Amino acid sequence: MAAAVTGMQMICGAGLSSTSIRSNHFVPLKSVVHFKKDLKFRIRSMNEGGDGDVADEKEKAAIPVPPRLFSTPPPPPQPEESTKITTIMAFDGPAPERINGRLAMIGFVAAIAVELTRGQNIFSQIQNGGIMWFIGTTVLFSIASLVPLFKGVSADSRSGGVMTSDAELWNGRLAMVGLIALAYTEYIKGGTLV
Repeated sequence: MAAAVTGMQMICGAGLSSTSIRSNHFVPLKSVVHFKKDLKFRIRSMNEGGDGDVADEKEKAAIPVPPRLFSTPPPPPQPEESTKITTIMAFDGPAPERINGRLAMIGFVAAIAVELTRGQNIFSQIQNGGIMWFIGTTVLFSIASLVPLFKGVSADSRSGGVMTSDAELWNGRLAMVGLIALAYTEYIKGGTLV
């Protein structure tokens, strides 16, 4: 009998008295097999009439589609635009820079156009009746820019394509710098730029 036990130990690869018995001990089957608890098996059969394709389509339609793991979250809701005058006319509000930029764009183009047609620098344009045009244009464009903001319409919601609200802001900034540079250059030069 000892020979049979020794033979079995050799076949199994480890003796009962060896120190490696701990690594070769019996492990219950339920701890080795890891199945999902909600795993479902389907048994399908095809009939002889060739309707198997229809049955497959019905089964595919009945299988729920798992949710995507990396789905894009919905965009956050846009906050409503405030229609208070203190919010609109605040330093970082939507009106001041936009209105100043629009006025600077009009002023820069008008100053260059009058300089090219009449030969007057910006200071002589202001002295020769330009101040009334400046005040009228400022009032008109300020009111026209504020009306949509008081109705809750933002410039970002109305922009698209090439004409974006950012492009308008950058054009206004460049016009402000251009108008100041034009006035400074004509002051230093003592005459017209062109």
